[in-house]
Amino acid sequence: MSKRTWSTIISCAIIIGAGAGGVFWIHQHSEDQLQGGPRLAVVAAKETETTAAKTASGTKVKKTRKQIIEESQKKVVTIESSSGLGSGFLYNDKGDVITNAHVVEGSKEVTVRTLNHEEYKGTVIGIGEETDVAVVRVPDLKKLTPLTIAKAKAETGDEVLALGSPLGLENTVTTGIISGVGRSFEIPPYIYSNLYQISAPITHGNSGGPLIHAETGEVLGINSAVVEQEGGIGFSIPITSVLKQVQAWSEKPNATTVVQTTGGNTGTSGISAEAEGLVTNFYLSLNQSDYVTAYALLGSEWQSGTSYAKFREGYLNTSYVTISGISSTDKGNDELEVTATITADERRDGEYVTTKYKVTYQVGYENGQLKILHGQGKKMK
Repeated sequence: MSKRTWSTIISCAIIIGAGAGGVFWIHQHSEDQLQGGPRLAVVAAKETETTAAKTASGTKVKKTRKQIIEESQKKVVTIESSSGLGSGFLYNDKGDVITNAHVVEGSKEVTVRTLNHEEYKGTVIGIGEETDVAVVRVPDLKKLTPLTIAKAKAETGDEVLALGSPLGLENTVTTGIISGVGRSFEIPPYIYSNLYQISAPITHGNSGGPLIHAETGEVLGINSAVVEQEGGIGFSIPITSVLKQVQAWSEKPNATTVVQTTGGNTGTSGISAEAEGLVTNFYLSLNQSDYVTAYALLGSEWQSGTSYAKFREGYLNTSYVTISGISSTDKGNDELEVTATITADERRDGEYVTTKYKVTYQVGYENGQLKILHGQGKKMK
């Protein structure tokens, strides 16, 4: 054969050999890629294994906001006391509930209602005199897992959830952000320092409920006050600022700070504190535009002479009241005279005017409940 013929044969052999080798490599490589199922299934399986491994190793899986709300509501309660209605939340494994002092002041025993409407008796085991925080022990709640308390302070812009029972509407959740920090003011007898200002709407009944971080589910604060101006501005006590005191009450209950509700079982000083607290709550309710609660604190004789509609109308132009210099005098027969100075911001002819009044109230018991029986105010120069 000619030289040209041999070159052609050799070239064809090389091409055929390369093709056969390529087919063999592709076949083997494809088997490796597809072994155990399609490639996408293998990837999905590996991702599942990774997720399971993270869960097993204790790595937290981020919860949705709905999950955080549903789990948190189980640990939030409605509190009924002689002072009215409020909220609270479980914070430890002893069945201890954190709330505001003004929610339970004047009461030793309170009624606590859970998400599923079960009612239990609770005992106030600690209450602040100047700090608006208290602890109620409810033994029946030991079975529940408490809310997780945040270790760090919140920052402006953090998204939050406010839980509680505003105006008695139980299991309510409102959303917002931390709109300010370091706010301080006084609503006697309580001093509020370094509060969180929040945009989440709150009102009477929210007091004592938890302020929860919307992403972690941890408790950031205790919802405590609202200022009704052009819109509601809420405030919350940072949990980090009161946690040590709360834990101290839980470890060693302080019964000496608890005021009994029945006049025959308390000394004069206890009744005085209860009467002064009642008048303070009256103005606190007015500041929150909760005229129903304020009206309910009045005695039957006062109510019979003033309808609710007329009572409410009388305060519609009052935007905010500050009370100071409150004191009480025992008049005997479980009746006291409470005096105080109030500074009222009132709307007149489209403008706000600040006026001071000297107010005097007669406080006494009706059917076992302390009420404001009579009252009068005199404008101060």
